[in-house]
Amino acid sequence: MSSTPTQPKTWPSIFTAILLALVVAALNIGLWWWGNLPRGPQDWRGQINGFSVSFFQRYQNPFNQDFPSDDQIDSDLKLLRRYTGRIRTYSTLLNPQVYRLARQDGLKVMAGADIDTRLENNEKEMDALIALANRYPDTIERVVVGNEVLFRNNIPVDKMIVYLDRARAHIRQPVSIAEPDYIWLKYPQLAEHVDFITIHLFPFWNGLDRKDAIAAAEGAYELVQHRFPNKHVVVGEIGWPSNGDRRERAYPSISNEAIFDREWLIYAKAHNVDYYLFEAFDQPWKENLGEGRTGAYWGIFNADRQLKFPFTGPVTEDTGWPWKALAASLLAIIPMIWFGIRFRRFKLTGRLFFDVLIQLACGLIVWSVTLPFNFYLDWIDWSMLVLLFPAQVAILAILLINGFEFTEVLWRRKWVRHAGMLPPDPVEKQPFVSIHLACYNEPPEMVIVTLDSLAALDYQNYEVLVIDNNTKDPAIWKPVQEYCEKLGERFRFFHLEPWPGFKAGALNFGLKETNPRADVVAVIDADYEVRADWLASLTGYFHDPKVAVVQCPQAHRDFEHNRFRRMTAWEYDGFFRIGMHHRNERNAIIQHGTMTMVRRSALEGTGGWSEWTICEDAELGLRLMHAGYELVYVDELMGKGLTPADFKAYKSQRYRWAFGAMQILKGRWSWMTRQGPLSAGQRFHFLTGWFSWFADALHLIFTLMAIFWTAGMVGLPHLFSLPMQLFLIPVIGFFFAKAIFGIVLYRARVPCGWYDTLMASVASMGLSHAIARGILHGLTRQKTSFVVTAKSRRLGGSNFAAFAPVREEMLMLCALVLCIIGMARSTASHFTEGQLWMFILAAQAIPYISALAGAWIAHRSGDKAG
Repeated sequence: MSSTPTQPKTWPSIFTAILLALVVAALNIGLWWWGNLPRGPQDWRGQINGFSVSFFQRYQNPFNQDFPSDDQIDSDLKLLRRYTGRIRTYSTLLNPQVYRLARQDGLKVMAGADIDTRLENNEKEMDALIALANRYPDTIERVVVGNEVLFRNNIPVDKMIVYLDRARAHIRQPVSIAEPDYIWLKYPQLAEHVDFITIHLFPFWNGLDRKDAIAAAEGAYELVQHRFPNKHVVVGEIGWPSNGDRRERAYPSISNEAIFDREWLIYAKAHNVDYYLFEAFDQPWKENLGEGRTGAYWGIFNADRQLKFPFTGPVTEDTGWPWKALAASLLAIIPMIWFGIRFRRFKLTGRLFFDVLIQLACGLIVWSVTLPFNFYLDWIDWSMLVLLFPAQVAILAILLINGFEFTEVLWRRKWVRHAGMLPPDPVEKQPFVSIHLACYNEPPEMVIVTLDSLAALDYQNYEVLVIDNNTKDPAIWKPVQEYCEKLGERFRFFHLEPWPGFKAGALNFGLKETNPRADVVAVIDADYEVRADWLASLTGYFHDPKVAVVQCPQAHRDFEHNRFRRMTAWEYDGFFRIGMHHRNERNAIIQHGTMTMVRRSALEGTGGWSEWTICEDAELGLRLMHAGYELVYVDELMGKGLTPADFKAYKSQRYRWAFGAMQILKGRWSWMTRQGPLSAGQRFHFLTGWFSWFADALHLIFTLMAIFWTAGMVGLPHLFSLPMQLFLIPVIGFFFAKAIFGIVLYRARVPCGWYDTLMASVASMGLSHAIARGILHGLTRQKTSFVVTAKSRRLGGSNFAAFAPVREEMLMLCALVLCIIGMARSTASHFTEGQLWMFILAAQAIPYISALAGAWIAHRSGDKAG
């Protein structure tokens, strides 16, 4: 049996691989092109009526007392003078030199006084406004006392009227207050205290689709004009953001900003509307003003004073898309060609599917690397990016690894290393088999059932060694000893007390006691009933000197009418129906400590059972591969045992496996990473086979970080901002992709119905926390205790006791629920990124909900069996 299936390299297959890769690369470029199709709003030619403007530069922030210099303001004014003759300001105390510089550059100003809850500051703003209006009567053509003061409920309307009357008494220029259109309709008395009406129109914040936005703005403007026919109406702010958070149906983008602004300019010119376009320059510091990330992106110019879009001709959303598309295609092309050639035995659909996955992963990497430069990121954002980008790469790697399994299982033409039942050998050719049954504190009646099945084997040349390891109570091990004596000389019983090394120590003792005639050592667990033809149908594989192991699936019995045992039985079955076949194609199966047969000379020649790891079976399999042996996997249920009795036992077993896997990974790291006897396929599976468990560890770390970050966003929103979609979309995509891969593979390979598939998924997800702890402890600790998986029920008592094994999961779930509630009650929930974050928190909670569900189901199922 060949461990590395090879195929003749034919030019047609190479040509097909290249053609598939080129087709997928072309599709990738086509998708980038389609996503950036030029959009053609009507051209705008001529001067813009006016701009609302803040002069803070890219890294300046008024809250840090960091203000633009005269030269910077003058440069901005000269730039704006090319597009308009009028500007609007918002404060007389901030950057008061604007009015002097505007006069030099020939610009008219609608000067604003910043009015809010700071009454002392309001007095200073009013005094400065009056002084500046009188000092620059030819430059300041009108004034605005307060910007959205009533909208924010900063000051009562009667107090605002006092400010307006005071300004009108001391200023010759026309006076107004700027508010959204509906505020004027709500407080019509304001019109009696102003010389003109200033309204703000923002269809974006009303959540309107860009296609409906201009009509809505027109309607609002005309309604106010109709309500106050004797007052001149000025649109003090109107615009659309180019980036940031989606608002219901309103989507921020460069093309939407260009189309909206151009359409408004054309409408305003046709209807002689007096307006100030909001705003001239992007203001990154505004992200912390309650508008979320969107607040930074309203400018016609970006923060570096570059025009975002042309006023004539079509608009391209991302002008750099050709380079990004090309980079993504070039990054993927070699891996796609290599995959197509190396796995040309897969069906065409499978090769195309995996090529698409490779291209998608490369596209996401390019997108993740380039997207941050479209945003104004602060040090917190960059810190998150540095921390999370490697995690995103890891997520994509796990997705590709899962996708490879998905592809091979679904679209192979056949299993290359398929092994089935063999015809029985004549008695004289039968290898002598020594069956080792190690047990510790097991119910004697359960062990006796196993012994009966071994006594009924249809095989002549075998012995059975029962090795009881450190069971204290003679009432437990004595009945087993007596039963072995009844079964005859073929069955030998050993009681070891005290004895080191856990199960591996007991099995090594068994090696020393093994009949010298034995060619094969078989190991089963104490709860297994084996088929009579187990040895007769499989020992023939050992006639091939390259074969060191013959492994059958770990299967279960007596679970059909116990809901908990049923869901766990089908959860185990998934790996043996799917993962073991996938690994077997490259002679890289995980050897299990039951239903396994090992060539004695190979076992003893490579050092016996390893007592330094609690997963001595998996380590032995890897060691035999390293020694150059073949391992055979026969997907035939030759024996069935009992599932873990309760959720505590189920968790502890998976914790042990995860811990042991990390012991093996650390102990045999040089085998994995250096060229040696292990094939590339074997190193691949032993490095990546545990990636799904690493994903559980990452899940725990990410959940703890998410809880901390959410608490910060709720409690200290000025310090903790919403994560960018850049961080969120790949996480959500991975969640759905992994779920789809798992369900589809189960439906294709595991012989159970939809109900059992879903319940097996619940069981699997409920182990996430235990696996995460096992991985993290295995990476940071040398040893842990070996906990035997209980096969008889131990927990009882009240319903509350059912959740004793999942205390940590319950605490994590409570923390996540509180985070979701906190987010829902905060302003962050109004933004798309806040909603995505809440979805991720909910998704993070699923494994903890599953653990609680599993514990409850186990409690309610009791000892009911099949």
